[in-house]
Amino acid sequence: MQNMQKKTLWSFALALLLAVACVGLAAQTPTTSSGGTSSGGAKQLGSILSIHGSDLSLSTDEGAKAAVKVQPGAHIYRTAPGAKDLKGATLIQLTDLQVGDRVLVLGKTDADGATLNASSVVVMKQQDIAQKQQKDLLDWQRRSVGGLVKQADPQAGSILLSVGGAGGSKTVTVTTTPKTTYKRYAPDSVKWEDATSAKLDDIHPGDQLRAKGNKNDDGTQLVAEEIVSGSFRNIAGTVTAVDASQATLTVQDLATKKPVTVKITADSQMKKLPPQLAMGLAMRLKGGAVPGAASAAPSSTPSSATPAVNPSAPPSSNQADGTRPRNADLNQMLARLPASALTDLQKGDAVMIVSTVGSDAHPPVAITLLGGVEAILTAAPSQGAQSFLTPWSLASAPGGDQQ
Repeated sequence: MQNMQKKTLWSFALALLLAVACVGLAAQTPTTSSGGTSSGGAKQLGSILSIHGSDLSLSTDEGAKAAVKVQPGAHIYRTAPGAKDLKGATLIQLTDLQVGDRVLVLGKTDADGATLNASSVVVMKQQDIAQKQQKDLLDWQRRSVGGLVKQADPQAGSILLSVGGAGGSKTVTVTTTPKTTYKRYAPDSVKWEDATSAKLDDIHPGDQLRAKGNKNDDGTQLVAEEIVSGSFRNIAGTVTAVDASQATLTVQDLATKKPVTVKITADSQMKKLPPQLAMGLAMRLKGGAVPGAASAAPSSTPSSATPAVNPSAPPSSNQADGTRPRNADLNQMLARLPASALTDLQKGDAVMIVSTVGSDAHPPVAITLLGGVEAILTAAPSQGAQSFLTPWSLASAPGGDQQ
């Protein structure tokens, strides 16, 4: 079994998070339209937890709580998510602030250091952030491709990507430019906000990668604007133990013939294939026909008209029950399957898992776990998980639930 491409997570839920929406502004001192700078030597960045008159309680990006008192005459600017300055900002009132808004507060702390007296507040409204998230997610869904890195050539500025699914695989050449930006998942996390800036040199064969940009007509080439990558682990085998109290699962890995203990967290995405769908996918992996499912393979060249996936939408009778997935994208069917729980698994069940790499001190954390795969592992024990999981295991990345 080869190492595979999360977060997870197949809705990037699977949305593109703007957890650092204000970071660009945090490094700058707001200027007024007349060019003056706001006074004060302290700043705080976070989201509004509560508002009582001119008193704000913030949840900071460091995970703490902060008290803010907006001073009379303070300037409150509303700016767009991702803005790097206040050129397009508008002045708003204190009463326009709402719980959930992202704010950058500048001012001076009081004598005991408990409260930040704000002279300026830069606001990114919660609804503006949500709209930006949706716009970015749709852009990733429509213009991205994801798969396993076959080769990365920093000198040529190119990456060969193996993009596969139940219908087969193909090689996509990803070309980078000086304007291409890179993100790299942390080794112990599949959260987008934990990803750090990276470079092409950080990408290696076997990594899971998703790139967004303009594709050629047949989808075999893409000029990347943004790239997110990471090293993940693929585990396929049978459950030997379930410990609900410790939120762990032990699997006898088919590849290594050794037991692997995997941690299940609140972010782990767990689903189970209906038997008929699992059988159909197994037949496809073996090269057989799937009755009523000739169109179930993911489209390799989606157009800009590809609809967005609603991960919370209930499965329709012709998409998730394995009977007639007419024109359904396989990844969308997987996304729409109902969620499972650790307690749904029993000893002897077959599972396929994409996880963090893990270490001696920390067990791998499950990103996605798919149960009900007995037929798939029986049909293709050496390549079933590789072919099947690759397209959607980066769901924690933007647009990770579609190809």
